[in-house]
Amino acid sequence: MTGTALAALAAAGAVLLAAGFALGRVTARRGSGTGPDLGTPVERATFHTLHTASLAAPPLRAGLTEDTARKAARRLRSLLGTQALCLTDRETVLAWDGIGADHHQERVMHRVGDVLESGRSQSVRTGCDDVECPLRWAVIAPLTGEEGVLGALVAYGSGESAVLVRAATEVARWVSVQLELAELDRSRTRLIEAEIRALRAQISPHFIFNSLAAIASFVRTDPERARELLLEFADFTRYSFRRHGDFTHLADELRCIEQYLALAGARFGDRLKVTLQIAPEVLPVALPFLCLQPLVENAVKHGLEDVGRTCRISLSAQDAGSEAVVTIEDDGVGMDPAELRRILAREADGPSGIGLSNVDERLRQVYGDDHGLVIETGVGAGMKITVRVPKYRAGVHRTAGGA
Repeated sequence: MTGTALAALAAAGAVLLAAGFALGRVTARRGSGTGPDLGTPVERATFHTLHTASLAAPPLRAGLTEDTARKAARRLRSLLGTQALCLTDRETVLAWDGIGADHHQERVMHRVGDVLESGRSQSVRTGCDDVECPLRWAVIAPLTGEEGVLGALVAYGSGESAVLVRAATEVARWVSVQLELAELDRSRTRLIEAEIRALRAQISPHFIFNSLAAIASFVRTDPERARELLLEFADFTRYSFRRHGDFTHLADELRCIEQYLALAGARFGDRLKVTLQIAPEVLPVALPFLCLQPLVENAVKHGLEDVGRTCRISLSAQDAGSEAVVTIEDDGVGMDPAELRRILAREADGPSGIGLSNVDERLRQVYGDDHGLVIETGVGAGMKITVRVPKYRAGVHRTAGGA
């Protein structure tokens, strides 16, 4: 999780505690019942507030839409203890919960205009003509996001109340945090998609041309091998350019690598020597899509950079308790460690820069900074890359039908 997201979560907790204690005092005065070892009335009301907020959060994390507003409105009204509550975007009422919708809802957008423009909460008279309607006051609080004011929360009551003003404002701030986190989730998804597109773009047209040329060279001399290589090429491109799922299984990623090496071997022949050592128990582990193949491609490029020499590549995937440890090692030309640091920091470009920095950043985004690439290298000393993948991590799973 990013530092921004952590800060937002901390802010959300502080906001809810403030709102919880404010509402707790109101609830305590009303009388909330007694129970064994459940704390003071204020504490019980605060815990109830936090529980109710936890139920409202999931739909809001999907963004501000008619469907998510409808699912959240009832919980938010319970949180505030108001007679009616509505959520709007900048153009229309998304959801109404409670009484008075038949004659108040049509007036909402006219009243929230000033708040949408100023971004400041207001407490206003409803001006209702129905003498039997108890909705006499409304607190209008802005809902904000990265792009400014997204909409408004409107809480209705029978009279002006400083407690309701404060509580509605704090709850609106909490809702805004959820919406900002939803925007972060969408930004993260777009970033991952962009990174995958960058990796796909890195699949060199020269590699595709050379693979097809190598296949063509076997058509007359060894038709059966040409057929097998053509099937490997089809499966490799189908996997690399699939459109569904951010994650895959280690078994699928290793199969993609096997296909890539078969095509590279058809071109370079005996110059490419590959050793594989795979523990069967780590094959079902889920990991980010296309996070190992670029590393193997980098090893092939480094290993065969000196024309005429043999390249030896070893790939292992081993069980290490709660993690799967994948190592990719070549005996190629290696790299200056200082240049490698600049590449990983995206301060310099190189023939392998996109793949290494891309994979390193994606691993850190998914698993945290302590799971970035560990690279051992030196000029003329080859390169060894170690990837540590947790076997189980919330949210990391292969999408069904993603292959």
